[in-house]
Amino acid sequence: MTLILAIESSCDETACAIVRDGKELLSNIVTTQISVHTLYGGVVPEVASRIHVENISVVIEEALKEAKVTMDDIDAIAYTQGPGLIGSLHVGVQAAKTLAFAFHKPLLPIHHITGHIYANAYVADLKYPMMALVVSGGHTELVWMKSDWCFEVIGTTQDDAIGEAYDKVARVMELGYPGGPKIDKLAKDGTYAYKLPKPKTSNPYDFSFSGLKSAVLQLVDREHRNGREVIPADLACSFQETALGLLVEKTVKAVEEYKPKMLVLAGGVAANSRLRELMTEKMATVEGCELVIPPLRCCTDNAAMIGAAAYIAYQHGCFGDFEASADPGLDMPYEE
Repeated sequence: MTLILAIESSCDETACAIVRDGKELLSNIVTTQISVHTLYGGVVPEVASRIHVENISVVIEEALKEAKVTMDDIDAIAYTQGPGLIGSLHVGVQAAKTLAFAFHKPLLPIHHITGHIYANAYVADLKYPMMALVVSGGHTELVWMKSDWCFEVIGTTQDDAIGEAYDKVARVMELGYPGGPKIDKLAKDGTYAYKLPKPKTSNPYDFSFSGLKSAVLQLVDREHRNGREVIPADLACSFQETALGLLVEKTVKAVEEYKPKMLVLAGGVAANSRLRELMTEKMATVEGCELVIPPLRCCTDNAAMIGAAAYIAYQHGCFGDFEASADPGLDMPYEE
């Protein structure tokens, strides 16, 4: 039995979880800052880091209390090393190091994206080789995994991440922040009425959303100049169908070429109801590959996912030391 205390603070959620053997969640405490950052239309890094300082001790104490364990029971302490906002990451890193030093526990520095991928371990036994579609506010990546701690990014965004594009389009439509859930909800009442371009990339598995975002802005300006009303629900539906269509098309193509045993969705945008519908529909026609969609509680940033990834890192002996620091541009780990 391996008991891991995991800390996540890469953006605007302060979180701590206690995870047994990578799959059994004893506690998962998350405090979000959305109500604060909504006032500014997006995450303000300096504000985020200061709130993390206020919350970090509280969430750790609450996680231990809810799990009914003490630090003496903990086998290792995991934390998000990167990528993310440097000030936010730093708070979690220092908290983890402090606990490790005080209680003589080993450290497990974890890449944020690996956490999103391994969140799927809470609902399925992961099978390899495996493909992961990682979609969030800061990431849009296709990750090929030959084994359980081997990551190869075969496709990524050339500009905006899809979650970022959602937020920017929501801002143009004056829907507020965060944009993803608002567009997803509004799109249910609309139709695909506006034709929008599908940006092309040289790498068949890369993504691009900046041009699509710009096309929405130009469409809104053009319609207003010509005195025509823009129907918000139709625009939300048109943008979402185009953006998600790109994701699904490229992902299915990658699955057909690489032939993984399993495809997993990961990241905050994996909570999008339409993406879950489209991916389920399209993957039903692909033989030999199981689709796994994470529970909603594990889509947005949380420490449970860091604990799940940390268990695999623990098995592989991927321990850190007190010299390791927060790394906002951290690369994915890769092992043959």
